[in-house]
Amino acid sequence: MLSFTLKKGRNDITAGASRTQKAAYYALYYLLKAVGLLPAWFLYYPLAGVCYLLLYYLFRYRLQVTRENLQNAFPEKSREELRRIERRFYRHLAEVFIDTIDLTSISRRQLRRRMMIKDEAVHRKEVEGKDWIAGMSHYGSWEYFIAYALGDGEGRETIGVYKTLHNRVMDMLYRSIRSRMGMEPVPMSVILRHVVRDRQQGIRMGIGLIADQAPPWFHRDYWYDFLGQPTSFYDGLENMALRFGMPVYFVHIDKIRRAHYTARFELIYDGQERVAPHEITKRYAAKREAMIRQRPELWLWSHRRWKHKPTPEELEKQREEECPR
Repeated sequence: MLSFTLKKGRNDITAGASRTQKAAYYALYYLLKAVGLLPAWFLYYPLAGVCYLLLYYLFRYRLQVTRENLQNAFPEKSREELRRIERRFYRHLAEVFIDTIDLTSISRRQLRRRMMIKDEAVHRKEVEGKDWIAGMSHYGSWEYFIAYALGDGEGRETIGVYKTLHNRVMDMLYRSIRSRMGMEPVPMSVILRHVVRDRQQGIRMGIGLIADQAPPWFHRDYWYDFLGQPTSFYDGLENMALRFGMPVYFVHIDKIRRAHYTARFELIYDGQERVAPHEITKRYAAKREAMIRQRPELWLWSHRRWKHKPTPEELEKQREEECPR
């Protein structure tokens, strides 16, 4: 039996949508839910295989962007090695798409078997009575992790910070899928207000923040060394941690086999340490690079991560500010 409950009030997913948008959203959601009820062997083998063929060979989805990113990140690798990573990435991307479909119908118990948290009891003890931040990436199955792994069963509000999609129907779809296990999607444009309000009301929260996308040009205030290239990062993770004294945990994810992952939390900022500007983001970027280099096919290479590049003058100015004569 298909079932789906919309949250009302501030969490009402369809608030402000037109009738056409609502109709398209419900039709798409229930279609995916029906597909998600198919056996896992069918979803992750025949269907994922078809998705891979469509993405890689027919539509060549962002293939040029993927190749350019891989070549720039791994100049030491041969063409054959890069093509091997490329093919593995598209196979994995197809499976992430199936993960999203799967989340429309999977149970919490099933998801717990799919995304196993290492030393979960230890982590829960560490964050007991605290607000905290999970520094995440588009790596492994971020959809599984967002949907489930941030919850701790102790009444803590689970928040997933996200960038609003331009397509309203797709935005509603992803919000409903990600919130199905109790996580509340909050647009990055209002996250600070949301956190301030909840803290004033005494609400404890765990915040999942995927901080590996390319920020807009006006965020280019600092350039980090990431995968051998000057790279800009969103500063929201660091700003929230410092402003509210929240510990930050980097999320390590590994893929065991299709639809099965492990995750573990590593503390990179305790919420009290006095750190230099950009230090928390540097730690996050270093952990993420190490994870990507270990299994590069699990990261989202089709994203235009380096669409903004610094000028020589910007880099020289930054070097002078960091190492004054």
